[in-house]
Amino acid sequence: MMAAAATAAATAAAMTAGAAHATMRDLPILPFEAIFGPAPILVLAPHPDDESLGCGGAIAEACARRHPIHVAILTDGAGSHPNSQIWSASRLIDRRRSETRSATALLGLPAGQLHFLDEPDTRAPHDGPAFDTALDRLCGILAAARIGTVCTTWAGDPHTDHVAAALLGAAACRRLDLVLLSYPVWGWTLGPAAAVPAVARGARLDIARHLPRKRQAIAAHVSQHPGLITDDPGGFHLPRAFLAHFDSPYETFLEQA
Repeated sequence: MMAAAATAAATAAAMTAGAAHATMRDLPILPFEAIFGPAPILVLAPHPDDESLGCGGAIAEACARRHPIHVAILTDGAGSHPNSQIWSASRLIDRRRSETRSATALLGLPAGQLHFLDEPDTRAPHDGPAFDTALDRLCGILAAARIGTVCTTWAGDPHTDHVAAALLGAAACRRLDLVLLSYPVWGWTLGPAAAVPAVARGARLDIARHLPRKRQAIAAHVSQHPGLITDDPGGFHLPRAFLAHFDSPYETFLEQA
């Protein structure tokens, strides 16, 4: 198995993003079982869509193998279009939940293996009582599903909710003695001189046969693409250049330094 029991995620900025990107692109290509091991997996995604962007191929591969896998979405997704008058926060939350159900179904995930933690978008906790509550809830899901490996976003991702997911995943793995892997999302967009946590070991998974399905899953998050929500000019849309990072036959999974 690629990783041992989880340790605390590295917090010190120990290398540049350029060096991290080069390391990640040169990681060995390993079989699914060598990366994830035999135990059930949980993908912890900061927002609805991160599961498809960062792990869509791995989710599809697990489902094709009938390897038990769950997906948990940390935040409610209401922060993408905060100034829309047509799409209220509650309507947007419902929409993004529906999109996530559609996206994960396209990847083969059974409906009962998708979980929503409903932390506030852009304000997921990093510490304190709210963090402890989210941790307790996540650990309950992990224990009930007999999860052995948690896969969540890389601590180098430059988004507060992605950092929250990394912290939460690491804390849960420490508490339950689970394997922790991470996947980069917004970390791919960092300039080469940006300081990031060290990338030590990891692997790439060949997802070429699942790439068409992954593209469909990303497209299923319609609210995050131009065209649906048009009354918030400053609202979020997935940039084409950003999406190009995920139109690849490989997905990256990192061990903790």
